Parts: sequence; structure tokens; C-alpha cells
Amino acid sequence: MAKKTTLSGLFLPQLTFEGTVYSGRGTGKNFVALSWVKQQIIRNIGFPPYYGTLNIRLTEQSKDKKKQLETKQGFIVEPQTGYHSGILFHAQISGLKCAVILPLVLNYPSDLLEIIAPQYLRGKLGLKDGDRVTVVVTVS
Repeated sequence: MAKKTTLSGLFLPQLTFEGTVYSGRGTGKNFVALSWVKQQIIRNIGFPPYYGTLNIRLTEQSKDKKKQLETKQGFIVEPQTGYHSGILFHAQISGLKCAVILPLVLNYPSDLLEIIAPQYLRGKLGLKDGDRVTVVVTVS
């Protein structure tokens, strides 16, 4: 069962994910740097994103929860021609505001969770590859 939090007096369900930090291929950085993506993140999530994503390799239990997340209603990133869409969800890591972005790409890794934030999370939280993190995602 999902936990709940309040936001402006409303109770919102949450899903908690655990995994380890790892370095990706840099494709998230290129996607977040696109002006039309950045504008949609600001409009829907409320912050300009740092240019890059924090990649989390999910535990088996969290990998199963990601399937639940994929069925929840988030904020759709409408793509320009030649790009794929994605879904955004409000989230937190260690109390810091961030968001999960789920790229809607065929054969996207089921054990990968990509996090965007207004700041460089690795630096802010002192994270390095292999560090374990917990991500709390607010869902509706």
C-alpha cells in the first residue's frame, strides 16, 4: 500500500523506490537540455531542471513497483517531431524536491529510474556510483 502525504491540505498517495546510483550514457542530459522539455518541466513540476538526470538502478522490489508507477497519472511531456514523450511525477530524495521522468521509449530498461531536480543531486547529496538512495514519488 502506498504512503500518503499532504500538499495544500490534500492527501496524496506515494510510492517509495530504492536503488543504487550509477552513471548513465548522458542521454538524459541531452533531453533535459531541450528548450521545449525544460519549459514543460517548469510548467508542470515547478522548477527549471539541472541539465542531467540522476540514474537509479532499482532493487527487484522497486522494479516491480515501477510497473505500478507506469499506470499512474503524471504530467505528460509532449514531444516534438522525432522525439519520444515521457511522464513526470513529483518526488523527493532526502527531503529535496525533485521529479521522476519516465521516458516512453520501446525497450526502456525496467530497472532504471531517472531523476531530475533543480540542482546537481550528486553534488548536493554527496552521491557517487553504488550509493543507495530512496526516492519518494507522489502519485494520483
